[in-house]
Amino acid sequence: MKKQKEVAAKTDAEITLAEAQIVELSKRIEFYLTEYSVELLAGKMSKGEFVVPNYQRAYTWEEDRKSRFIESLLLGLPIPFLFFWEMPDGKLEIVDGSQRLRSIEEFVLGDLRLGELDGLTALSGFKFSELPESRQRKINNRSIRGIVLNEHADEQARFDMFERINTGSKIANKAEVRRGALAGPFMDLIVELAVAPKFEALAPVSKKELDEREREELVARFFAYSDGLEGYKDRPSEFIFNYVKQMNVRATEDPAQLDQYRAHFTETIDFIERVFPHGFRRNANGRATPRARFEAIAIGSRLALNERPALAKEAIADVHPWLTSEEFTRVTGSDGANAIARLRERTGFVRDKLLGA
Repeated sequence: MKKQKEVAAKTDAEITLAEAQIVELSKRIEFYLTEYSVELLAGKMSKGEFVVPNYQRAYTWEEDRKSRFIESLLLGLPIPFLFFWEMPDGKLEIVDGSQRLRSIEEFVLGDLRLGELDGLTALSGFKFSELPESRQRKINNRSIRGIVLNEHADEQARFDMFERINTGSKIANKAEVRRGALAGPFMDLIVELAVAPKFEALAPVSKKELDEREREELVARFFAYSDGLEGYKDRPSEFIFNYVKQMNVRATEDPAQLDQYRAHFTETIDFIERVFPHGFRRNANGRATPRARFEAIAIGSRLALNERPALAKEAIADVHPWLTSEEFTRVTGSDGANAIARLRERTGFVRDKLLGA
């Protein structure tokens, strides 16, 4: 058995610092527990008392997933907590649980007809209104617990909560939160550029990734990483969140910056279209945009253009030989992809190749 490396005992100063950090960050998290009946949940959704923020995905659950959720509700199986943020007007913004709440509303007050059920097979094809009144009451009386962050919780606290309760989810979910929690001129620019036709053609994504705003995530990464990695600590979501927040302030104070950043993005995309035959795809038939590959090509190209602006018009040697090399495959691999050293390695690789280094 490998002997564990001995770790030096923590000093009093380190212990004090850790305790102070816990106290400081805990101040942002103020919440209370609540419990709502299904009837109340459906009613509040219908009346707009529960607000689905911009960063939440469209109603993307497939019909069979809605049916499986309702079946779990009918069987009395444990339902995950709902998470809300108490808005200044008293309404509750849904931080997590919008798909569940919308399914409940559609079933109890709408026309959702259950699909093929695995357990309650006899209920397959039923609508809520077709159930006996006694069963309708029992369903309406079921309760689901919720956690409400009070109105004093700041945007970072909401972002942190969403990130932690969705530990296994894709980073795109963080793009959704960022869009709502950081509304502002720079965030608007990211949303605008994410749907630029040329960018859409160069960076294909799946329907699921599109619904989860993957292209917005890519644009945010492009700006945050190409602007410099000062303060980056191998945690992309936190770094990008703080970057967009800061840029919203700067763009508000100096709106002309938006034109500058828009021009940088457009120039880079034009350059990539001219130089890279398949855009961000691995081959001509590719239907995906791997993030590490996107970062290498997009940010590497931007760094090269920053260093030699004339490169935008220069003839560039065929990139195919090094784009298909083992070295490029290695630097764009997934192992430790978010580590700052790996990030600098892959973007620097492309920059140097384009500059002829």
